Amino acid sequence: MNKLINAKITKIKKWSEKLFSIRLKSSINNFIPGQFNRIVMKYDDSKETIQRAYSYVNPPNNKNIEFYIVLIPNGKLTTKLYQLKKNDILQIYKNSFGFFTIEEIPKCENIWMIATGTAIGPYLSILQYKKNINKKFKKIILIYAVRYYEDLNYLKLLNKLKKKYKGKLYIQIILSREKKINTLYGRIPFLLQEKIIEKKIGVFINKDNTHIMLCGNPNMVKQTNKILVEKYFLKKNLRREPGNITIEHYW
Repeated sequence: MNKLINAKITKIKKWSEKLFSIRLKSSINNFIPGQFNRIVMKYDDSKETIQRAYSYVNPPNNKNIEFYIVLIPNGKLTTKLYQLKKNDILQIYKNSFGFFTIEEIPKCENIWMIATGTAIGPYLSILQYKKNINKKFKKIILIYAVRYYEDLNYLKLLNKLKKKYKGKLYIQIILSREKKINTLYGRIPFLLQEKIIEKKIGVFINKDNTHIMLCGNPNMVKQTNKILVEKYFLKKNLRREPGNITIEHYW
């Protein structure tokens, strides 16, 4: 049985008025990079509780549990989380959830990780836990889209990971609201449709050597998946029938 346990807040990092990270200490069981847990809190003074799923940013070997969260205006849970302080207590589950993991993906030459906003979380967890992904793929391509450059709150970690992988990890940042040097401007589906991303990084999608992980804004995921199926002839990855596309529905 998957039971609820207490988790103590050790740090809340408010990156902006809309984005924040929460660090927790809790006696959860070991998890697989890419998985998620659920934060549970009481709603007002009643017995009613509310819970939401959040992917781990930290790898399993780092016991500082971390979640990257967007503050939703009038959101029942996020507005409460944003106001919490160090040493406050909330609840999470003993066992983690989800199959958005490297273990569920067939071995291939190139793995693409595509994310928007706070959906960078599971990829950071996966990439920090180097031993699994490093053996399975020759090239790792991370495509990360945000609105503004200032929203790249984990950029230092991304740069550190790029050095760690010694030329094996390709990172392409995309901005949708402003233009900056060394970034692409626009939205992922259009940039993929026109092969702009592939030409920029010099790695091309091929159904015979590529797997795509998609996580983030539901519209981006839906539109990108459609392009991958219709233009690149990729298919969804299933346990009973291995394919090229693995999707995490982030909200």
